[in-house]
Amino acid sequence: MRVLGIETSCDETAAAVVEGGVRLLSDAVAGQEDLHAPYGGVVPEVAGRAHEATVVPVIERALRGAGIGLDGIDGIAVTNRPGLVGSLLVGVQAAKSLSLATGLPLVGVNHVLAHAHANLLSGVRLRFPLVALVVSGGHTNLYLCRSPLEEDLLGATVDDAAGEAFDKVAALLDLGFPGGPAVDRLAREGDRAAVRFPRTRGARGTLDFSFSGLKTAVLYHLRGQDARPGRGRNRPGARPADVAASFQEALVDSLVGITLEGARRHRVAQIVLGGGVACNGRLRERMAQEGARAGLEVVLPPPRLCTDNGAMVAALGTHLLRAGLRDGLDLEVFPRLLRNPSVKKERRRKGAGVGRTEAEVGGKEAEVGR
Repeated sequence: MRVLGIETSCDETAAAVVEGGVRLLSDAVAGQEDLHAPYGGVVPEVAGRAHEATVVPVIERALRGAGIGLDGIDGIAVTNRPGLVGSLLVGVQAAKSLSLATGLPLVGVNHVLAHAHANLLSGVRLRFPLVALVVSGGHTNLYLCRSPLEEDLLGATVDDAAGEAFDKVAALLDLGFPGGPAVDRLAREGDRAAVRFPRTRGARGTLDFSFSGLKTAVLYHLRGQDARPGRGRNRPGARPADVAASFQEALVDSLVGITLEGARRHRVAQIVLGGGVACNGRLRERMAQEGARAGLEVVLPPPRLCTDNGAMVAALGTHLLRAGLRDGLDLEVFPRLLRNPSVKKERRRKGAGVGRTEAEVGGKEAEVGR
């Protein structure tokens, strides 16, 4: 089965062709960093207009890269949740148009779960059940994946997502946007033990994450206890590289610790990472080290499959289509982590467990206009 995957949830227009759910035939992405950098964050209207201009050329690039036309495709998968509504609509409308014109089956895909299943393309055999950590600018979620079609949400951020914390600390250090890669680079020059920032998490007994307190601790360290976001200047003597390294170490400690705790509780043998923050060098290093000490196999997707891409959408979409799941031309978009009701109903009817839903823990909308 060859599936065309389309992704337009935030600020990347992406399309890819995947064969058999595991073999990447092509991957095309058009980024928007230059458009949003002057604003210090993603501007929804700007993102939507850019998607309108690029979605058709990107799909054409993906088909050319795979060496096939639409007649060589067996199905279409498109991100329809969560994300910026205007951005999601562009991709979903493109996918609907192609489905209507060709008669190809269509399925909507959860963007966050697609990040976890990007590991299907890593070349490593996934051993279900496994624990998946998805970390990005808008989401920090921990899943127990029983198969590509069955997952339970074990924990989520109760406030700021990890990527959001990276961006806001980067703004405090005047590193520009996007902040995650900038903090990662600067941290390599700093002392991780220079500042003892708090290791924060959700309520006791849960596997929830929390990074608001860590972000505030960085603000107070740089500007004093009376500091307010967006106001004031950093105090002299604070070495940016040390602050970046110490902040990153605290955040990584929390991510690694909670993920390993989830793996122990559910007695899995494998951990996978996904999402833009999974590109972070220190997170990859620490997760691999601590996982090995705990006797767990850690699967790290290639960095190009960590950021938003159509390949992960096509990979997960392949499994949904194989299971007989379909969406019609009434496919809707959802800004928050809420499953498409029709897919949820189909899963229940087929006996697949849907577990604790993202809606029950209050999913976050994609980060905008920071």
